[in-house]
Amino acid sequence: MEEIQHKYITVQGLKLHVADIGTGSNVVVFLHGFPEIWYSWRHQMIALAHAGFRAIAPDYRGYGLSDPPPQPDKTSYRDLNSDLLGILDSLAIPKVFLIAKDFGARPAYTFALLHPERVLGVVTMGVPYMPPGPRAFEKLLPEGFYISRWQEPGRAEADFGRLDAKTVVRNVYILFSKSEIPIAAENQEIMDLVDPSTPLPPWFTEEDLAAYGALYEKSGFQTALQVPYRALREDAGITDPIVKAPALFIMGGKDYVNKFPGMEDYINSGKVKQFVPNLEIVFLPEGTHFVQEQSPEVVNQLIVTFLGKHI
Repeated sequence: MEEIQHKYITVQGLKLHVADIGTGSNVVVFLHGFPEIWYSWRHQMIALAHAGFRAIAPDYRGYGLSDPPPQPDKTSYRDLNSDLLGILDSLAIPKVFLIAKDFGARPAYTFALLHPERVLGVVTMGVPYMPPGPRAFEKLLPEGFYISRWQEPGRAEADFGRLDAKTVVRNVYILFSKSEIPIAAENQEIMDLVDPSTPLPPWFTEEDLAAYGALYEKSGFQTALQVPYRALREDAGITDPIVKAPALFIMGGKDYVNKFPGMEDYINSGKVKQFVPNLEIVFLPEGTHFVQEQSPEVVNQLIVTFLGKHI
């Protein structure tokens, strides 16, 4: 971890934190999910640097060590794409591979559609490419569905506010590591779904949790609730939804996202390849939503192999 350097790049008036390791012209940019930050890519960054790549992982605006936007409740996915473009331009990087987890898949694929000349390939984990438009699963899941709850202004703030930031991250990691979708009962909050005595997943240490907790203590959850959850229905401005870049999708067999209505059929039937024709899909049977932290050696090898095909 000491090998990873940290810098700040000013984009659109915000100082964005970027973790950076490795040298050379073959560059990989990592885009995190929630409740993650740059640190969630620690295993992959070091492995790729040792494999001859330069690995860069920013904290999104309002996350981790990056500045919060002046109006967190107006932050958009478009802002994340603009920030990424600003980071690449500031570092004079012409082309990159994008590796994304969870909701990071959306800005990764949108960036590949808007700036195809800048993207050599896309790797996503936990969430496949989803074409622009309404999400059917939001209507098919009950009111206590965690995304629906977190979209409701003030609800998550009140729920999270009963706990310190470290405990919120702990609870979300435990919930998202299960194979069932987090759904609360009518008179229950999402944080109440976790028994305080439940242990952390074995691959996630107290030291890891402390690193996350300290960063969310700094940033809070205001921007993180806006993007991804409250900006989900935003129009991405995409006219042609077909991704032409080569892509790899890594999915855990025990990832709760598989249980979203229609998701398994969308992936397994090959419908996703209608939108990403040059897509390779790899299932890790024991994998959860956090495959990159749970099985880093396997994921690192899959990434290195994919990158090697498309340099």
